[in-house]
Amino acid sequence: MKAAPLLALRASLLSLALAATTATAECNPDYTGVTIDIGTRTAPFIANAIKLAAASWEKKTCGKINVLEYPNDQLYQIYLKALGPGQNQFDIITFGPFWTPDFAPYLVEMPAAMRETAAWQDLLPVYRDHLMLWNGRYVTQTIDGDQHILYYRRDLFTNPVEQQAFKAKYGYELNPPATWEQYYQIAEFFNRPSNNLWGTAEAYRRGGEQFWYFFTHAAAYTHHPKLPGSMFFDPDTMDAQINNPGWAKALSDYINGLNAAPPGALGFTSGDIHNIFAGGSVAMNFDWGDTGVNAADANRSLIPGVVGTAPLPGSKQIWNYKTKQWDSFPEVSRAPFLAFGGWQAAVPVNSDEPAAAWHFIEWLSSPAVSGEAVVTPQAGINPYRESHFQVERWLKLFTPDEAKLYLDAQREGLNSPNVALDLRIPHYFEYTEALEAQLSLALTLEISPQEALNNVANTWNALTDRVGRKQQRAAYRASMGLSSEVK
Repeated sequence: MKAAPLLALRASLLSLALAATTATAECNPDYTGVTIDIGTRTAPFIANAIKLAAASWEKKTCGKINVLEYPNDQLYQIYLKALGPGQNQFDIITFGPFWTPDFAPYLVEMPAAMRETAAWQDLLPVYRDHLMLWNGRYVTQTIDGDQHILYYRRDLFTNPVEQQAFKAKYGYELNPPATWEQYYQIAEFFNRPSNNLWGTAEAYRRGGEQFWYFFTHAAAYTHHPKLPGSMFFDPDTMDAQINNPGWAKALSDYINGLNAAPPGALGFTSGDIHNIFAGGSVAMNFDWGDTGVNAADANRSLIPGVVGTAPLPGSKQIWNYKTKQWDSFPEVSRAPFLAFGGWQAAVPVNSDEPAAAWHFIEWLSSPAVSGEAVVTPQAGINPYRESHFQVERWLKLFTPDEAKLYLDAQREGLNSPNVALDLRIPHYFEYTEALEAQLSLALTLEISPQEALNNVANTWNALTDRVGRKQQRAAYRASMGLSSEVK
């Protein structure tokens, strides 16, 4: 009477063993029972890209990905708390390289094996050799490439009637602006509220990527090609440069943009201006690569097929912080600005699953997976690999002409010898919080641009002294690619 149950038990055990063998064969590597908790900004951007990669990774490894989303302006404080003792909220955190100096002591170094692959060599040098490093350690992996570039409506710029009228008014041909002066003249020309058309749109809301748009203006006037590393601070003394005449000119320009922007511009974030440009309401804007991808998407855009892309405007006049005067250049000097510097992924020391976490990061950033994300609207991924510039992949979104303009502008910025690196320094969050408080007052005309910048400079200098001027100088020089020795 007991033989049948025993046989049934044996059959059941054999069935389980076969199932386990099959699962092991299918799960490579096998992360059955492993859940990776990932912190990121609220969807769509970046979070959507992680979710796309998670679906294929879960199928390959049998592990699980849990995406935890937070408003972008809350991430720093959430992460800082989670990295502390007794915490293990995240296995992976995603953020910009400007926070790496603060987070690095609490991050696991990237496995050496990840740096011995063809995929490693495919990474563009500015990310691989600079922005993924801090104090000689690889503690982050780039998962998105970021820089600001110019977008314009080709149907407007190539219209013979518009071209003739523009030349008659301003005395030169209507083309993508070479200087910021031209940028605002073009914005003025196309600013036609009665026709539901405005000249441009920028992000102005505090906490909505505001200061990066201001930094982009400033790069043209303060990133001196012969004085590298002097845009934000004097690299020898660490005295703040943010209230010099170059920065004051940039803030005046930034405020001037409100005169040719749609209603409600003071509340715009970068996400808003993606949609505004794709809706055909503005003649041009500047933004990360997302504007181009979203505007080319026929499912979301009203202007697919006419998306133009160009390098950022520059200037023939650049402030020299050493001589305290403007230097004149015979040709326009452009300083492509790597605003934000691209999203990165890292593994906290207190992660419960560091090996699985790094495996997912490698999968997420792989040429195949990231190559699909980079051409997916609303994913928020911009080129950061050489393989991302293969024209064929972009033809699913762009016309051939659009694709060429987009990729040429991206490549020119990333490869420029005069590329302007974003600020990356310990206590970055405190520096930029102080800046945004004053920017908001200047944008609402409560104080003058110069007064706002003087206030910022005073706060920055006091913060630098509190943290340690020598320490901050060493970090700043390293982040700007300068030698440790002060000349």
